[in-house]
Amino acid sequence: MVKFSTENSGNKKESDNNWKNKLVLIILIVVVALILIFNSFSVVNEGFIGVKYRFGKIVNSSLTAGLNFHIPFIEEIRPVDIREQVYEVETDAYTSDTQTVDALRLKLNYCYDGSQLPEIIRSIGVENVETKLLVPNVAKISKDEIGKVKAEDLVQNRSTVQNAIYESLKETLESEGIVVSAFAIENISFDDAFEQSIQAKVIAAQDALKMQNKTAEKEEEAKQKVIAAQAEADSEKIKADAEAYAIQKVQEQLTNSPNYIDYMKIQNWDGKLPAAVGDVNPFVAIDASSSTATSTPVNNNTNNNSGSGQ
Repeated sequence: MVKFSTENSGNKKESDNNWKNKLVLIILIVVVALILIFNSFSVVNEGFIGVKYRFGKIVNSSLTAGLNFHIPFIEEIRPVDIREQVYEVETDAYTSDTQTVDALRLKLNYCYDGSQLPEIIRSIGVENVETKLLVPNVAKISKDEIGKVKAEDLVQNRSTVQNAIYESLKETLESEGIVVSAFAIENISFDDAFEQSIQAKVIAAQDALKMQNKTAEKEEEAKQKVIAAQAEADSEKIKADAEAYAIQKVQEQLTNSPNYIDYMKIQNWDGKLPAAVGDVNPFVAIDASSSTATSTPVNNNTNNNSGSGQ
C-alpha cells in the first residue's frame, strides 16, 4: 500500500503559486516601466516649437524639434506651429471721395514671436489669435488707410497704400507677439461707371505724355541742329583765321625779302618745262628799274650745238 504525503504536495503547490505571482509582478513592473518610458518623451516636429506644461503651468516654451523629455502624468508637451501662416479676408471700404470699394480682398502673412509665445497662450490662446487679433485689426487698419486717399489714387498708387497698411499692421501686431512678414491688397473693385471714367482719364494722360515726348524730341532735334550749325560756323571761322594768318605771313615775307616769290616758285616747281614756251620764262626775273630782262642761265645743249654749226 502506497502512502502520499499531503505536506509535500501542499508545499509544491504553494511554491508554484509564489512563482506565478512573482512572474505576474515582474510582467506588471515591465509594463508599467514601458508605459512610463513611452510617456516620458514627446516628439516635436520641424516647424513647431514645444511648450511644456506642469500641472497646467508653462515651464518651458522653447523646446526644439526632436525627442523631448517630460515627467509622465505630471508634465505635458504641446506643439505650436511657428511656421509662416496666411490670413485672408474679403471686405468693403470707402475712399476719401466716398467711392465704395467692393470685394476688397486682403492677404496677411504672419508667424508667432517665440519670445512672446507664453504671453499669447496666457492672454488669448494660440487658437484664438485669428479671431481676436487678426480679424479686427486687419479690417480696421485697411479701411482707415484706404479712407485717407481718393479712389483714383488708390488705383494708381496701390503699392503706396499697401505699404502704409503693412507698416501700421506691423506696429500694432508685433506688440501682441505676431510678426507680420507680408501684406497685399489682392483685389480692388469699383462700380463700372467709375472704372470707365478712370480708364478714360488714364488714356488721356497717356496721350498727353506722348505729345510731351514728341515735343521734347522736336526741341532736342532743333538744339542738335543749332549745335551743328554753330560747330560748322566755328570751323569755318578757324579756317578763315588760318588762311588770313598764312596770307599775312606771306605778305610779311614779301616785304622783308623781295626774292621770296622766286623761292616759292622753285619750291613748287615739279621739274618739268612747259610744252610750249612763250615770251615769258617762269625763271626770268624782271627788274622793275630796267627794261632789260635778266635770265637765269639754262644749259641748253640744242642751242649750243646749233651755234657751233654756224
